[in-house]
Amino acid sequence: MRRVALGTVLIGAAAFILIATTRVPWHPVPGGLPDPVAASSVFSRAEIDRAEHFALWGRLWSWSGLVVSLAVACWLGFGRTGRALVAGLRGWWWVRVVVVVAVLTLVGSLVTLPFGIALRRLRLDEGLAAGSWGDWALDVLKGDLVTVVSTALAVIALVACIRRLPRLWPAVAGLAAAGLVVLGSFVYPIVVEPVFNHFTPLPDGPLRTQILALAQQEDVAVDDVLVADASRRTTTLNAYVSGFGQTRRVVLYDTLVDSSPTDETLSVVAHELAHAKYDDVMTGTALGAAGALLGVGLLGLLLPVPLRRRPDGDDGDGRDGGAPGAGADPSYAGGVGVVPRVLALVAIGTLVAAPVQNGISRQLETRADQTALEVTKAPQAFVDLQRRLALRSHADPTPPAWSQWWFGSHPTVLQRIGLAGPFDDAKDATD
Repeated sequence: MRRVALGTVLIGAAAFILIATTRVPWHPVPGGLPDPVAASSVFSRAEIDRAEHFALWGRLWSWSGLVVSLAVACWLGFGRTGRALVAGLRGWWWVRVVVVVAVLTLVGSLVTLPFGIALRRLRLDEGLAAGSWGDWALDVLKGDLVTVVSTALAVIALVACIRRLPRLWPAVAGLAAAGLVVLGSFVYPIVVEPVFNHFTPLPDGPLRTQILALAQQEDVAVDDVLVADASRRTTTLNAYVSGFGQTRRVVLYDTLVDSSPTDETLSVVAHELAHAKYDDVMTGTALGAAGALLGVGLLGLLLPVPLRRRPDGDDGDGRDGGAPGAGADPSYAGGVGVVPRVLALVAIGTLVAAPVQNGISRQLETRADQTALEVTKAPQAFVDLQRRLALRSHADPTPPAWSQWWFGSHPTVLQRIGLAGPFDDAKDATD
């Protein structure tokens, strides 16, 4: 089994490297990235101080929640408490998997709840959040439910492979995980997104006409242009393109439509259409699938080896008491016993992989910015947009370098505004 796991790791890593090498724009700006602009050239001292104050406390609550959640996940995954939880359950193995996932998700949500409340309180105080506490709590519950359902399905598939294919499960489960990533990318826009937002078509008019013209200019097929009711929970501005083929749609936050000048809105849309033009969602999906294959292979190297179980350990209809058979690892419990450890390892792996994931994301975002500037030929609108986005979200213009490297999914606002400099120079030269 270890050899199969190692082979799965090598294949997943090779696929990830190949996709990253061929699909990620490692040099997204011709001639290289321009230098970031100075913060004082874009923001006043008061605006910088306010952003840094918000970022300081936002990081404190976010990182504290992350540390606590990881500590609890490791305590349950590698300690006696998680094993005792599994050992105390009886019934069909897949029901026990769902129960374990639900309990661990609930525990994780409860221990991080104080930090979530503090972060929302901060956002309310800064005018960045909207809606009632009841609406916020409902969204938290919806998020937990989505997490339980999606995680339980994935873990059930993993445990099924462990139980039925004790020698080959890393390869089979890795391929299944990769397939679930691809399936999730197709399903998410039409199943999960409506759980959190209500979407309505953007009415016919100049803005819709200009957006569709931009899509045609960038050679992007768009099924629809929708407006999400984001204002019920936030005051920030955003837009995105989601889905593939017939499910691809441009989604605008109603906060963007209601409060931004048309040229700035079009700059946002041009950026998002660039992601569709270069199939960045597909690139992310392919990288995610390869990463899933690699991750499951690593699980095969880190989890206890599944030893044989007594024939009477499973009565044929999926019911068993979870007791290991003769000679089996007592922490294994017919496959279900590894669930707390799997969730802990996934949490650790997600954090460790964040710099790679976010580093790739920053390259894709930079190319989208560059494309938006090329298509719209409106550098001042781009600059005004970036300033407006930063002010509305209280984005730190100069985050700590290590924090940006580890957690920053987008270039900083000063780096993004710096991209517009050459376009301003070219425009001045033609005037």
